[in-house]
Amino acid sequence: MNIAPIDLIIIVVYLLGISAIGILSGYRKTASTQEYFLAGKSLRWFSIGSALFASNISTIHLVGLAAAGASVGIVMGNFEWMASFCLIALALFFAPLYYRSRIQTLPEYMEKRYSATARTYLAVIAIFAALLIHIGISLFAGAKLFEAFLGFPVTGSILVISLVTVIYTILGGLRGVVITETIQTFLLLGGAVLVAWLGIAYLPQVGVHSYSDFKAQLEPDQMSMLHALYNAEGNLNPYSWLAILLGYPVLGIWYWCSDQTIVQRVLGAGSENHAKNGAVFAGFLKILPLFLMVFPGVVGYILYKNGALGLGFMDDGTPDYNTVLPNMINLLIPTGLKGLLAAGLLAALMSTIAAALNSCATLISVDIVKRLKPNVSDARQVSIGRISAGVVMVLAILWSTQADQFGTIFEAINKIPMIFAPSVTTVLVFGVLWKRGTNHAALTTFVVGCLIGAIYFIIDMPVVGRALLDAPRLGFEGLVTDPVQGLGLPFMIVGPIITVICMVTFVAVSLRTLPPLDEQLQHVCWGSPLAALRDGERNGMRDPRVWSIVLFFVMFVLYIILR
Repeated sequence: MNIAPIDLIIIVVYLLGISAIGILSGYRKTASTQEYFLAGKSLRWFSIGSALFASNISTIHLVGLAAAGASVGIVMGNFEWMASFCLIALALFFAPLYYRSRIQTLPEYMEKRYSATARTYLAVIAIFAALLIHIGISLFAGAKLFEAFLGFPVTGSILVISLVTVIYTILGGLRGVVITETIQTFLLLGGAVLVAWLGIAYLPQVGVHSYSDFKAQLEPDQMSMLHALYNAEGNLNPYSWLAILLGYPVLGIWYWCSDQTIVQRVLGAGSENHAKNGAVFAGFLKILPLFLMVFPGVVGYILYKNGALGLGFMDDGTPDYNTVLPNMINLLIPTGLKGLLAAGLLAALMSTIAAALNSCATLISVDIVKRLKPNVSDARQVSIGRISAGVVMVLAILWSTQADQFGTIFEAINKIPMIFAPSVTTVLVFGVLWKRGTNHAALTTFVVGCLIGAIYFIIDMPVVGRALLDAPRLGFEGLVTDPVQGLGLPFMIVGPIITVICMVTFVAVSLRTLPPLDEQLQHVCWGSPLAALRDGERNGMRDPRVWSIVLFFVMFVLYIILR
C-alpha cells in the first residue's frame, strides 16, 4: 500500500462522515416520492448550481482533463466551457417548462409533449446512460486512479466506493445527495487548487521562471483553445474549432438539458427563479475546470518533459498521460494533505455515482412502475426506488470491470452518448421550440437516430476494425475515426452528421402527420426562442436573463484571450 497511516485515517473518516451526513440529512422512514426524489422541491439556487457542478465533475474529469492537458492541451477545456452555453439554454428555454409542467422526471416531460411511448424511450435511454457512463465508467476510472495513487486493487476499490455511495444514496434520497454534493464541491475545488498551485510553484525547479519559459516548453497550440480544422499531417483535427462548435451542442443539450442525472437538481427547485439561477450559477462554476484541472495537466507535461515526473507507458510505447494526476500528487503533495486530496477525489467520484443512482431510482419508480401500476403507494414507490438503485449498482459494478475494452476513458464517455444524443437532442429542441412537431416524428427520430448511432459505435470500435482488417496498424482507432485505415472522421464530426439526419427525419415526418392539439402544448412548448426570452417579469439583478448575459460576455472575453 502506497499511503501513510495518517492519510488512510483521513480517508476512512471522510467516508464515514459523508455517509452519515447523507443519511441524516435526507433519510425519512415514511418519505413521500416528492421528498425522496425531488428533495420536497425545496432546493435553492446555490445548492442547485453546486449540485449540478459536483454531479458532473467526477474522477473521470480530474484524471481525464489532466491527461488531456498533458497530451493535447487546453483545447480540451472546451468540453467544460461550452457547457456554460448549454446551461444558459437550460435556464432560459428548458427549466421554465420543466418547472411549470410539474414533472418529476424528464421522460414525464416527453409524455406531456408527445406520448407515453416517447416517455418510455427516453426513460430506457436515461437508465442505460446512467448505468454505462455515469456509474460504470466512473467506477472504473476511480478504481484505476486509486490503484496508481494508493496501491488499492481495482476490484477492492470498486466494491468499497460502491458500498459507501449506495448506502447514503438509497437511504438519503435526493436531499441527501444534494447536501453531500454541496459539501463535496468545495472539497473538490480545494484539492484541484492545491495541485495547480503546488505544480506551478514547482516549475522553477525545472528551469521555468517566466511565462515565456513556460510557452517555450510546450507543443504548438498546447495553450490555445481554438485549433485549426486540419492538423500538421493534413487530417481532420479531432478537436478543431468546427468539431467543437458543431459537435459539443449535440452532447451538451442531451447531457445538460435532458439527462435525468443532471436535470433532477433543477426539478427539485423551490421556485422557478431558483431553478433558472441555479443553472446559470453552474455555468459560472464550469469556467473553473480549465484552470484547475486541464491547466495542471499542461504543467505536468513540462514536469515530465524535464524529468521531474515519471509516467507509465502504453502498449505502443507512448507515455500514459492518464497517470499524470496521480504522479503529480505523489510528487507534490505532502503526507497528511495527500489523504485530504484523496478524499476530494472520492468526493468527485461519489457525487457522480450518487447522482446517477438517484436518477435511476426515480426513472424506474416513477416512469416504469408508476405507469404499470398507477395505484401504487408513495411508500411502495420509494421502496422500489431504493431496491432498484441497489440493482443498478450491482450491474454497473459488473460492467465497470469491462471498461478497459475501450480506447481511452475520456473518449469512451463522449463516444458512448453519440449512440443516442443526436436523436434525444433533436426531439427535445424541436419539442420545446416548434409547435408543429408531432409524436410520430419523435418516435421515428428516436428509432432512426439510435439505430444509426449504434451501428456507428459498433463499427468504430477498435476491436471490430482489427477483426475486419488484415493488418491493422499500431494504435488503430476504428474504421470511422482512424485517419489512415478508416474514414478519418472524428466522433465530434460524426455526431452532427447523425443529428442532421435526425432533424430531417423529424421535420419530414411532422409535416406528413397531424399537428398536436393546442391544449397538449400548454406549459411544454414555447413555439419560438423569442417567446422564451420575453417570458416573465423583469426582476433586476435576480433576473436569470441578466446573469445569462453576464455569463455569455465573460465566456466571450475568455475565448478572445485564450484563442
